Amino acid sequence: MLHLYALVVAASTAVLIFAGGLVTSTGSGLSVPDWPNSYGWFMFTFPLENMVGGIFYEHSHRLIASTVGVLILVMAGVLWRVEPRPWVRRLGFIALAAVITQGVLGGITVLWYLPDPISIAHASLAQIVFCLTTAIAVATAPGWRRSYSASGGVPDDATLRKVALATTGLVYLQIVIGATMRHTDAGLAIPDFPWAFGRLVPPHWSPQIAVHFAHRVGALTVAAMVLATTWHVLYHHRRRHALARPAVVLIGLAGLQITLGALTVLSQKHYLINSLHVVTGGLVLVTSLVLTLRAHRGRFPSSESLGPTTHGAPAAVAPPSHGSTAAGARA
Repeated sequence: MLHLYALVVAASTAVLIFAGGLVTSTGSGLSVPDWPNSYGWFMFTFPLENMVGGIFYEHSHRLIASTVGVLILVMAGVLWRVEPRPWVRRLGFIALAAVITQGVLGGITVLWYLPDPISIAHASLAQIVFCLTTAIAVATAPGWRRSYSASGGVPDDATLRKVALATTGLVYLQIVIGATMRHTDAGLAIPDFPWAFGRLVPPHWSPQIAVHFAHRVGALTVAAMVLATTWHVLYHHRRRHALARPAVVLIGLAGLQITLGALTVLSQKHYLINSLHVVTGGLVLVTSLVLTLRAHRGRFPSSESLGPTTHGAPAAVAPPSHGSTAAGARA
């Protein structure tokens, strides 16, 4: 049940990222000029008939963000009560702190009239919250406690651990560059695709062109790393479905993300395509994270040695009797 709830929280975080993308893509960031109220109304009592135009996107984003915050608060409390693994409980509290910080940054972006650094930090932190909720969903899955290798045992593959971690890090860096591009109005600084002003490299430069071109180069770099990671998994661990499945999904999402990026330019930043591009980037990130976590599974403490918890602390486990020790030795 906890795992299902964690999945719902992670999915709601993806919805929140999409809603945030709509706010930016439609230029609705200041449609509701006050915070935490909405035109003086308490957020949840704001009249629905007043949600028109940009107000609809901005206020909907606030409602979804508040809902996600409550969901994460409940999840952190449940983990503290029932989860025997300290590191998973800590993830819950880190996710709660991150989503609170995310809300505060969102308020500051409004009150300070969308300053670029705060807006970029707000968008980048949203992806961290998505990663944290996804990591909790992975760690609470029944399969995490079992072996997922077809031949038994967690694969001890140092190369996979390194390449998967590097891919996840590069995807996040690419997302930060993308957030910088969006919030500095550099999305159409290079107006054609796949060329740059009809050439392979832009013939002239400006800060916006540099950010946009860096995002394109980053996309190629991420694509190469995704291909390398997927090839390694399918070549060495094809029968380990918990590794092969996210690897296949990862390469599919990466292809979709590149397509959406191209369509964003060619459609002159259509708000729906642009927002789908934002949330698909998040899906690429968390899929790579799932693969990374599973590749590192053997390095995480297991919960089998811990007893049930009471008020967040593992309960004492009685030592086995002499008879049970002997039986265990015979087994």
